[in-house]
Amino acid sequence: MISLRTLSTPPDTQVRHMGWDWMLGQDTLPYLASEAVIVQPEEADAYYDAANELFDMFVAAGQYVIDENRFADLGIPSNLIDLIKSSWEDERNIHLYGRFDLAGGLDNQPIKLIEFNADTATCLPETAVVQYAHLKANGLDESHQFNSVFETLTSQFEEILALNPDLQPTLLLSAMRDFPEDDANVMLLGEAAREAGFESEFDFIDNVEFSAEEGIFWQNPKNGEFEKVDFWFKLIPWEAIAEDEPELLQILAEIMRKRLALVLNPAYTLLFQSKYMLKILWELYPNHPLLLETSTSPLPGKACVEKVLFGREGANIRILNADGSEHQFRDGDYGDYPKIYQEYVEFMNDSAGYTYQAGVFYAGEACGLGFRRGGLIIDNSAGFVGHIIEQV
Repeated sequence: MISLRTLSTPPDTQVRHMGWDWMLGQDTLPYLASEAVIVQPEEADAYYDAANELFDMFVAAGQYVIDENRFADLGIPSNLIDLIKSSWEDERNIHLYGRFDLAGGLDNQPIKLIEFNADTATCLPETAVVQYAHLKANGLDESHQFNSVFETLTSQFEEILALNPDLQPTLLLSAMRDFPEDDANVMLLGEAAREAGFESEFDFIDNVEFSAEEGIFWQNPKNGEFEKVDFWFKLIPWEAIAEDEPELLQILAEIMRKRLALVLNPAYTLLFQSKYMLKILWELYPNHPLLLETSTSPLPGKACVEKVLFGREGANIRILNADGSEHQFRDGDYGDYPKIYQEYVEFMNDSAGYTYQAGVFYAGEACGLGFRRGGLIIDNSAGFVGHIIEQV
């Protein structure tokens, strides 16, 4: 059973001050909670160790996929394969950050990998800033939290600069319009980049210009001039670009081949993002304590979760009982993708019956913990709950 501590000062005031009103849920389950999950020091250490070990396993699995040409199994669009290979082989293309979603970890429940949001992970502002501000507003300091997300992201950006001295430290961060959550995630990344020495700017993807001969440009609203940037971060999935904008993908491939710009996260992160990688991991590390059995067909005699290879926010998730009957289903926009079946594991729960999924950010190393709270399927209606480290 999850242990919670109610903090007298709620997070709303800090969030409104930041201009992040989109976080303030209006339904029966507010997005931000006044409670915090109590985590013991050894549990925080276990989350840290698990994320670090899992990332190493994903890297080994990525190399295996490339060596064995398993791209089709992962659902990788064929027009992305060459770019994935070239970004993988070039050590200047480091993975900036991602988020491991995990079951268990508290109250003697084993940690199990649910998936790795490696390409376009969100929940950065909540994890890095809001839960920290909530902690401080209640008279507690950072020693009571597993949260070095901002500092670790800054170090990652410093490493990217150091690995790419031939490029100018100009960074453009882009997201789609009308998704304020995405904007806030990108803004936080921009602040970390500035701390690391980048000149960083934000603009929506439809305002960015791409040229295979000259590079990536954005229109500076201060003077109306188009200015070249040497680094581009996109909170837009690689598979969406490959499937919906193949001409843009071809241009980006040329831009990177000619060293006109570097794109973050690198194309190879789509290997990690594909949920077929959960099956590859089980092939390579059968019965590993951090993994759940995963197959391309329902697991005989076991409850399991049907997932599409490229789904997000709990969409197109189906929970199947041990006899194969449907227990719960969440519809979505990703139903045309192939499916995998992962052994079902119960999420941690509290006395009110809500379930909790841990999220651990990874940016060169594990760097921050937060929790999503919801029902059996953690989807885009789930709330965010911060944590406090204290010995019980």
